[in-house]
Amino acid sequence: MALRHLSVIAGWVLAGSGAWAQQYVYPAKGQSPDQQKTDESACYGWAVQQTGFDPARAPPPAAPPTTATGTSPGAGARGAARGAVVGEIVADDAGAGAAVGAAAARGQSRRQNKSAAQQQTGAQQQQQAAFGQARAACLEGKGYTVK
Repeated sequence: MALRHLSVIAGWVLAGSGAWAQQYVYPAKGQSPDQQKTDESACYGWAVQQTGFDPARAPPPAAPPTTATGTSPGAGARGAARGAVVGEIVADDAGAGAAVGAAAARGQSRRQNKSAAQQQTGAQQQQQAAFGQARAACLEGKGYTVK
């Protein structure tokens, strides 16, 4: 019987991770299913208002434009140009400098792209957590148990 009143709110996708977060809402004061739907809707809106984050409208993580190797377009060419100048000045070998510069620039580009993606995912996860806490606080204030 209690399961009949147990509402499982299908969670939202945590940005980029593919993991699902769920909140289980139990009408601890015997609220009707219709009242529970009304309260959940109101608390969802309140949580969006408080946090500025709406899981239903959360954009997918934006990936920076990359080549097949994970570098930003043009990173190797820019590195090769810089390396050629340095190689010519230091070792009188622009070709070797260009090769080293291109490789170094591609490696740096991959690291920067990976770091940017991790920062964006972390920020969306924090927003998601804040939304969940706000929604739970609202529902608990209306007499529901939230886990």
